[in-house]
Amino acid sequence: MSQTTDQHSAEQRDTGRREPAGPREPRGVADLFSGGRLLAIPRKAARREQLLEHLSETLFAADREYSEPEVNDALRTVHEDCSALRRYLITSGRLTRTRDGSSYRRATTTR
Repeated sequence: MSQTTDQHSAEQRDTGRREPAGPREPRGVADLFSGGRLLAIPRKAARREQLLEHLSETLFAADREYSEPEVNDALRTVHEDCSALRRYLITSGRLTRTRDGSSYRRATTTR
């Protein structure tokens, strides 16, 4: 092989340099689940917010009222601590509830 062919082959090989990374895509919530069950409620607020968004959108219809037992049953399909999840959903503004606590709705906007 000639020297120019060797140089050309070397240029085609990976030089070990990496392209600058673009903006990172937010992680999904799939890694928080195993077999359809939530492994743990995330401690980090940003990660918990991702989970709450996912739960509110997948477990609750936007145009329906739910009783507290219905909310609990829906949340229990993913995690046993339904009261903690319900509380997080309320404080994040993803679920709203009447003053007397008799009914819940998925919020159309969040806080």
